[in-house]
Amino acid sequence: MLDFILQPWPWWFSGLILAGIMFSLLFFGNSFGFSANLRTICSIGGAGKKVKFFDFDWKKQTWNLVFLLGAILGGFITNQYLTLPDQVVDISENTIQDLQALGFAAPTSIQPSELFDSEALFTLKGFLILAIGGLMVGFGARYAGGCTSGHAISGLADLQLPSLIAVIGFFIGGLIMTFGIFPLIF
Repeated sequence: MLDFILQPWPWWFSGLILAGIMFSLLFFGNSFGFSANLRTICSIGGAGKKVKFFDFDWKKQTWNLVFLLGAILGGFITNQYLTLPDQVVDISENTIQDLQALGFAAPTSIQPSELFDSEALFTLKGFLILAIGGLMVGFGARYAGGCTSGHAISGLADLQLPSLIAVIGFFIGGLIMTFGIFPLIF
């Protein structure tokens, strides 16, 4: 069974799973998005008594909190029990050359050590990149009225024009970061 889980799965399988989830969410009148969980958690903590934005019926979002908990638990299980110790992401030589041009070494694990290694985190540059990046993502999600998953998966599936505009903005921001900011700081 473990061999079946660890083998590469076809790309279309995740598309089928996402489509099934989206049809279910649309059928029950819900929308998908992780950034909504922050609002729900703040509401549970009592922030609605001081800020009107957090004053809503958070119990209707319990399903999204369960989804968030499942994502965290799934990541933990995958990291602890389903990751092979010497597993390296198999990417093309062209991608490795492009990464090296941006200052990233060829992958030795699932995530780039230049950003996510504990040594990188405790440097001023590494901390600032993650902190500023996190603030920008948080601000962008709030300004756009949702996060990348909410707009790109749920909003586009619901054919919402604001979500299309937000997703185009996310891609533009990613391109600016990749080809404009990363070359300057690495």
